[in-house]
Amino acid sequence: MELIPANERQTQKSDRSWFTGEVWLETINLAPAPARHRAVHVTFEAGARTAWHSHPLGQTIYVVEGVGVIGTRDALPRVIRAGDSVWLPPGEEHWHGAAPDEKMKHISIQEAESGFVTTWMEHVAEEDYSTLAE
Repeated sequence: MELIPANERQTQKSDRSWFTGEVWLETINLAPAPARHRAVHVTFEAGARTAWHSHPLGQTIYVVEGVGVIGTRDALPRVIRAGDSVWLPPGEEHWHGAAPDEKMKHISIQEAESGFVTTWMEHVAEEDYSTLAE
């Protein structure tokens, strides 16, 4: 067993090549092999979001605070709120982040395949970010 006290986890600012706006990442767990899961607590300031990306073994997002937006290539973006869970299947290209006027925090859970977790792509266009599904 490994206990990681809350005051020993580090929070770091996101890499601007993968995110738009202010985003903070706090690693909850990077399980050692043979386990493959990784969990990260992500804080998006209002209007902040990821670039387009996918995960080889899928991703679960659990919103813990605020209001966010999530989009895929084949559907208009949708609003997500505290308490919502989202499952994104392996390889599905998507993005997620805070609503334009409200911060959002979520827990992101995904598995590594041969140590690989995410394929990053282009930044989300403003038009894609601001067009919500009805």
